[in-house]
Parts: sequence; structure tokens; C-alpha cells
Amino acid sequence: MQALDLIEILPELLLLLVICFILLVTPFMKEVESNDEDVFFTPKAASFAYQLTLLTLIVLAFWFGIRSSDLPQMIMNDLYKVDPLSNVLKSVSCIAVLVTFIYSKQYLMDRDLFRTDFIALALLALLGQFVMISGSNMLTLYLGIELLALSTYTLTAMRPNFPRGIEAGMKYFILGALSSGFLLYGMSMIYGATGSLGLDDIYRATTDDGVMRLVLAFGLVFLLAGLAFKLGAAPFHMWVPDVYDGAPTAVTLLIGGAPKIAAFAITFRLLVDGLQPIQSDWQPILIFLAICSLVIGNLTAIAQTNIKRMLAYSTISHMGFMLLGFMSVFDSHAYSAAFLYAITYVLSTLGSFGLLMILSRKGFECETIEDLKGLNKRSPVLAFIMLLLMFSLAGIPPTVGFIAKLSILEALVDAGYVPLALFAVFASLIGAFYYLRVVKTMYFEEPVDFSPIEGSGFARAVLTINGLFILFAGVFPATLTALCLSAMRLTMQG
Repeated sequence: MQALDLIEILPELLLLLVICFILLVTPFMKEVESNDEDVFFTPKAASFAYQLTLLTLIVLAFWFGIRSSDLPQMIMNDLYKVDPLSNVLKSVSCIAVLVTFIYSKQYLMDRDLFRTDFIALALLALLGQFVMISGSNMLTLYLGIELLALSTYTLTAMRPNFPRGIEAGMKYFILGALSSGFLLYGMSMIYGATGSLGLDDIYRATTDDGVMRLVLAFGLVFLLAGLAFKLGAAPFHMWVPDVYDGAPTAVTLLIGGAPKIAAFAITFRLLVDGLQPIQSDWQPILIFLAICSLVIGNLTAIAQTNIKRMLAYSTISHMGFMLLGFMSVFDSHAYSAAFLYAITYVLSTLGSFGLLMILSRKGFECETIEDLKGLNKRSPVLAFIMLLLMFSLAGIPPTVGFIAKLSILEALVDAGYVPLALFAVFASLIGAFYYLRVVKTMYFEEPVDFSPIEGSGFARAVLTINGLFILFAGVFPATLTALCLSAMRLTMQG
């Protein structure tokens, strides 16, 4: 390992060091008057770990942000890739986890989950996302996937005396193990066909006419099946609604927020960096996954009364929409549209679940659409922010969600997939119904809960900024779209 390699992975090493510090040092920070034998429940330790985590995430987001225009380079014996795309994605992931922690603090404290082990597991999941984003070898990508997955399995079932969460964690673990088997089997077959696990070597091997096409095709099918599970795309979506509903809302946001950035990254790494020469083989599969996701996600969401399950099925449809950005033929504009869509979705999801946590309190979970009745009369500001977030998820102007959907549709039309673009528009119209139903519930129905909103002032301020950014990025989209396009072009040119 060269000194340059250590410098390039310094952020990952810093994050790992912070995780080790939280697990090994903070347990000794017990309150003088406390007799609590469970060191992870110590308020002093949890508070210190929380503050250290926020500071670390700010530093990492800044580090990756200032390096968003660096030239691509391979390190760690070509196992790891650092490029503008990875730097931007990691910066957004850090910001997403940072905002998640801010929204979640009071929620976790009310449910005895504000613990150092919870914080460490969330950071381990982030470290897994970093590895997924920069992996340039199939084994590296798999290690990142499993580091993320094992952390989120544990977080899902972490709430004590909560059978629904334990059931969701078990389902997530069993189906996740099955999908990991698909991924590994697909990777092994691709290795058998190409003789390598490195994405660059696979790219070169797939351009050779002598490659074993049948073995490669079977490997591709298994690989995409496992990848579709990680994305939450139909028909491999069965874990999404149960996990979103059963997990504590803070964990739901940890699963549904930043990891979607990593999901986009691993899709790009595998299909574009590694398997782009056989695009004609994997594009029809992506079209099938996208159509199934749009149909199943939008139609099933209409029937939901639990807002967490509604947003879960919404996630399925959004992942289908994001996959449509990979229909173009090695076009940086199309891939940057999918890139923009992933970022936009995460920003909107952060605010949506953040608002649910702010409206929740000790002994009460804001989980159903009925719980939002008359929110405009209880808090006009929160109602307006939720309106912006729902409009963004629905793709209604002038929010940034409209710009993201329009970019995907433009890429589809440019690639010649006009019928697919029309189908996507029709699916979005169906999806707008359940988002507008939330808006109608907030503004046109009488409140049933008159309890004061107990969310912290800081979390509410961050939520307001989150919502207003959704609006201003839609009105003035040039900066965000230019950032995505520039990062994608520099990455693909490298």
C-alpha cells in the first residue's frame, strides 16, 4: 500500500476510527451517580458520541465537497476508485446521515434508543456506503453491501419489547441473505466468464467476441436480481413495506435515505463501469424492473392508510424511475439525470420522515395519514414544508422533484424510448394521487390531535431549510444539475 492510497482513504479511516472510539472508549464514560449496568444507555456517553458524530460528518462532507472536481484515480491495487462522482455521492451521504441524526435525536431519546451502539451501527452503515460508492472490484462492492446490510438488519430489530420491529428485522435478514446469495452467484459466473472480478478487466473482457456469452448472461440475471433487492425494485420489493413500517421511524430514515445514494452508485459501477459493452443484454431487464416498480409501487401506495407504508411503496416506484436513467447508450446526460434523481429523492425522503419524527412524541407514533389531519391549523409552517415535500416526490413544479423527473424523461426521449417515457408520465400521474391526498388531509380536514408539537427547535429549523431547499432548487436548478453533470462527465472521461 502506497502513501497516496492512505491519503485517499483518509476519510474512511477517520470514520472507522470514530466508530472504534465510540465503541471502546465511551462505555467508560458512566455517570458518577448512575448504577446502570448497561453502558450503552449512559446519557453522558450517548451525548458525547452524538456530538462527535455530527462534527465528524460535517468534516467529511466538507472534505468530499472540496474534492468534487478531482481527477479519477485507482488505488488499493485497483480495488478502490476515487473520482468526482464518488466524492459528490459521499458528501451527499454524509449530509443525509447528519440530517437524519438531527431529526432523530428526540425521537430516539423518547424510546430509549439514544445509545452509543445505535450511533456506531449507523456510522458502520455509512462506512459500508462509502465502500459501495468507490468499489471498483466486485468483492469490494460486496463487502460494502454486507457492511451496510448487517448494520441495518440490527438497527431494524433494535427496539426492545417491540415485536413488530423484531419481525421486520427477521424478514429483512432472511430476504437479504437470499439476495446476497444471488449477488455472489452472479458474480461467480461473471468471474467464470471473464476471468476477473475487477470492473475494468470485466469491461475489457466483455468486448471480446470469445467471451462465454451464455455464462455471462446467466451471471448477469442473478446479479441484477440481487441488485434489484438492494434497490427495493419490484418484483424484489417484498421487504420494503414491512421493514419501513416495522422499524422505528429513525431507522426507516437511515434505510430509506442515504443508502439510496449508494444504491445508485453500485448500479452505475456494475452496469456502466463493468458491464456497459453488453448493455443490450441488461437494458431489457432494467426496463422490466422499472415498469414493474412503477406499476406495483404507485397502485399499491393508493390503498395505504399508514403513511410509512405509503412512502415505502413510493420508494419502489421512485427506484423504478431512477432505473430509467440507465436506458441511454453511455450518455453522461442520462446518467447525470439518474444521479440528480437519486439526490432529489433522498432530500425529499429526509424531510418526509423527519416531519413524522417531529410530530411523534413519547407514547405516540405519527404513522397514519389520519395523524396529519388539520396539521395546517396546528402548525402552518410544518404543513407547508410537508406540502413542498409531497409535491417534490410527486414531481409537481416548482419543486426540484419536477426537474429530476423531467431530466429522466428527456433522457428517455433522446435515447428513443418515447413509449417508455409516456408510460412513466402516466405512472407519475397515478402516483400524484396519494401525495395530494396527504396535502388534502393536512389542509382540508379538521385536526383530531390537539397535543402540542414537541419536536426540538433545532430539528424544526433544519426541516424548514430542507423544505425550502426543495423549493429553491426547483426554481433555480442550474447549480445542482450542473454539479451532477460535471461530476458525471469528469468521471466518465477518466
